[in-house]
Amino acid sequence: MKSALSLLGLLSITISFAQNKDTLKSKEIEAVTVIAKKPTVQSKADRTVFNVENSSILAGNTTWDIVRMTPLVSIDNNDNVRAEGESVTVYINDRKSVFTGKELKEYLKTIPADNLMKIEVITSPSSRYEATGAVINIVLKKRDDEGLKGSISLTNTQNTKNNQYGSLNLNYHKKNFTQTFGGSYGDNIFITQNSSVNTIYDTKTVKNIDAESIFKNKNPSVSSTSEFELNDKNNVGLVLEYYQGKRNSTSNSGGTTYVDNVLQDTFVQDLTKSSVAKTLGTNLFYKYYDKEKNKILDVNLGINYDSDNGNTIFNETALIPNFYRIDSYNQTRNYYVKVDYTTPLGKNGGTLEVGGKIDFNNNVIPNNYFDFLNNTNNTISDFQYKDNINSLYFTYSKTFFEKLETRVGLRYEHIDYKISENANKRKDSYGTFMPNLLLKYAFSPNYDLSLTYNHSLWRPWYSEFNPFVLPGNNGMYYRGNMDLLPNPSDRVVLKFGLFKKYFLSARYMFTDQDYWNKFVEEDGKTISVSENFKGKVEKFYLFANTNQNLFKNKLNVNFGIGWYYIDNSDFNRKNGLNQENNYISYIGGSTNLSYTNLFNKNINISGWFSVDNQNYGNSVANKYNFFHNISVTKIFPNSQIETSLQLMNIFKRPSVDNTTYSSTGMIRNYNKWDWYGFSLTFVKRFGNQKVKENTKTDVEKNSGGGK
Repeated sequence: MKSALSLLGLLSITISFAQNKDTLKSKEIEAVTVIAKKPTVQSKADRTVFNVENSSILAGNTTWDIVRMTPLVSIDNNDNVRAEGESVTVYINDRKSVFTGKELKEYLKTIPADNLMKIEVITSPSSRYEATGAVINIVLKKRDDEGLKGSISLTNTQNTKNNQYGSLNLNYHKKNFTQTFGGSYGDNIFITQNSSVNTIYDTKTVKNIDAESIFKNKNPSVSSTSEFELNDKNNVGLVLEYYQGKRNSTSNSGGTTYVDNVLQDTFVQDLTKSSVAKTLGTNLFYKYYDKEKNKILDVNLGINYDSDNGNTIFNETALIPNFYRIDSYNQTRNYYVKVDYTTPLGKNGGTLEVGGKIDFNNNVIPNNYFDFLNNTNNTISDFQYKDNINSLYFTYSKTFFEKLETRVGLRYEHIDYKISENANKRKDSYGTFMPNLLLKYAFSPNYDLSLTYNHSLWRPWYSEFNPFVLPGNNGMYYRGNMDLLPNPSDRVVLKFGLFKKYFLSARYMFTDQDYWNKFVEEDGKTISVSENFKGKVEKFYLFANTNQNLFKNKLNVNFGIGWYYIDNSDFNRKNGLNQENNYISYIGGSTNLSYTNLFNKNINISGWFSVDNQNYGNSVANKYNFFHNISVTKIFPNSQIETSLQLMNIFKRPSVDNTTYSSTGMIRNYNKWDWYGFSLTFVKRFGNQKVKENTKTDVEKNSGGGK
């Protein structure tokens, strides 16, 4: 609380000083010029673009928070990022992130939202992108005006507990050299609550579990990008990123076990985790760009390293007590070389993109298990995962009759991988062709119709192969599966645009194989196990959205609403899932509002409201999720100072309620998140804050675009 009061005092003094200073120069800012700007949300044939560069919603947020508020994006209760309910791969400046799940969340929380230019949700990616479904590309600002400029940001957030976050951003540009530096530090405490009811059909066993977890994280991070223009066609550069997280968590859970409505056991569990995570990412790039001939050669070499060392102490008081410690020493290493080349093809206006990538991964998750009650149970797990992925692709784009845009692409990927854990080993390889197609016809400047098709493949994350049983913070246990197979899927999207403001789209997706989690009971433990599920799943979406700029472009409104229909009948039948409904239908949508320069007082207001329903594979939502965020920012242009108040889900604390089905039983989970409260932010900028727009053509790519 002292930190909160200190920040409030600093804000008050700063605002008073800035107001006095600005009053002296009031004549200079009385006339405010409003210029045309991009809509907050743009709908394109293959993607939805969330333009957040000048939005007041950035203040007080991290990149993770803005990703959560991006249209078509949702976050499940395991912190996995999804687009339209499907798994995604996250890129930053067209460079693939090495993180996923909770690791991705922690990393994106170290990137200040103030650095954001836009977030692209690419639902129909070209062959340039790797073998996944949808892609989320986070595009950061690029400042290239002369001299030194930057910003300092301090944020205090009040959730259940108080949290502090600060960042420093510097940019220096001189002639042919550009250097950017970013640093951040977060000291956060989050509390989650979970309740679950696990039902086993054969034994008529019902287990009830209630848990509360407290997570404490201290996360410093630094990043550096150096870029040198050798001449007007050749650039070289180096990207360095370092992240460190000191994590501590305590979880207390308890529950009861009934068999045929007769009490069998009560239990209390205490879980304490502590770890130190370190991540180092590097990307050395060379870029050749001939603007006259529109030729691009982009070469990237990278090494990424990640470690997470810590221990878990578990104590359970029950009919059969448990008391043990698990020491973990996780390490991941990634090495890659990627080459992309773009050139016009002939004199007919076509463009050819070709490229390839060589990727090596070496990941180890050794665990030492010490049983304090029975030393004979001590075990060592030496899980290791290695793979080599080689890929080639081409994309050909051409416009016919000045009205018909076409893009056809094909990507081929081949993977060799080895998995081992103690005496268990698996070695496998396979190749995959992934075609894609885009057609867009403009009937007139106000009417256009587009069609896209993509075949993609989602591979399991390496840790999902690990069969070592680990305790969770919700009273349950988790283990992977060395026999997991990838998930292929196909997507067709038809989109109709009217007046560049109204968009109607229909989407059809299907898959005949996927991997999800099922729950089993072993030795009195409820274990979540990764498992392959056969069976066809079909999804149908109808979606409508509009972008509106009103009141001389001061008010921007984006509104979208969709109807979702999922046919799980074949999937449920082949997997013996006793779901109440084989056909799921629900409504979802979101609204983004922003008003610039309210009352001509340099006050910006923004709001975000969302309704969704999380249905994934064999997990079905029991209720809708409602989210909202409201921000008010006051700008003092002469002082280059901003202050902001943000209200997060103040009317209803977010929660997730879903039921997961398997052939042996079902489990209902209720999770209450700590994403609510309010925050105060102070930002001081210095230097020329002019930002260079990434006005790339269809073939131009950002520097450092290693994927």
